Amino acid sequence: MCKVVAHAGAKDNLLVLAERSRRQIFIHRSRGNMFDFKGKHAVVTGAASGIGRATAQYFHDCGAHVVLADINEAGLRSAAAQLDATRASWVTYDAGEPAGAEAVVAHAKRFFGKIDFVVACAGINEAQLAQEMSDEQWRRMLAVNLDGVFYFTRRAIPVMNKGGSIVALSSMSGHKGGSYAHAHYGATKGGILAYARGLARDVGPDIRVNTVSPGLIDTPMLPPKAVEQQLSAIPLARVGKPSEVASVVAFLCSDAASYITGETIIISGGLYMA
Repeated sequence: MCKVVAHAGAKDNLLVLAERSRRQIFIHRSRGNMFDFKGKHAVVTGAASGIGRATAQYFHDCGAHVVLADINEAGLRSAAAQLDATRASWVTYDAGEPAGAEAVVAHAKRFFGKIDFVVACAGINEAQLAQEMSDEQWRRMLAVNLDGVFYFTRRAIPVMNKGGSIVALSSMSGHKGGSYAHAHYGATKGGILAYARGLARDVGPDIRVNTVSPGLIDTPMLPPKAVEQQLSAIPLARVGKPSEVASVVAFLCSDAASYITGETIIISGGLYMA
């Protein structure tokens, strides 16, 4: 019988190779979901499509229990069908109504008690020149996009665990002003930036509050004309994916961002550089 004996140097090399292999396996497994949210509870609004849906999926894949909320019941059913029913639930609501926010938080309390992560993605976007805009159009945009963030966070905060995190979805428009025929949209997104900073002061140190400001992201709300007009100005030469926003939201909720609050991360592929 032939016996193989490894000398000390060979053993060291084998250990190095084994460690490299272990790290490669870890990196491969972690590439899809970098954060461990097992035992955590998240509520995501605007979860029927686009960034909200991708965020709910991402948090679920990281191990969290998730409540999905939106006005679009068909979209919610479709999104929830992709998740483990023991860790996901959905509820319909109108973001522009205080009673809707009450219903979402009450549903979350019934489903899992306390809340760790609040992600406000619900929003609308419609084109209308300011000089031709009706009062109702202005009020509806503010009600859903800005009032809705207040209604939701105001009611969720008393139910949140210490160390929890709030992330609100703003937009590149909140920094540079709304694009043509979107002054009302830009106003709501700028308001979210200001509200989130003030809220971070109010609820710290128990809860962190941050915002993300996406640029052109491939969602149903992205006008094709915007891509045609601005694609050449994006250094990364493409529109973003909803999952690329979701991963940043997850980072802001994770312990990796434990000393970050009152901040905004712009996700625009370089289109907007502050």
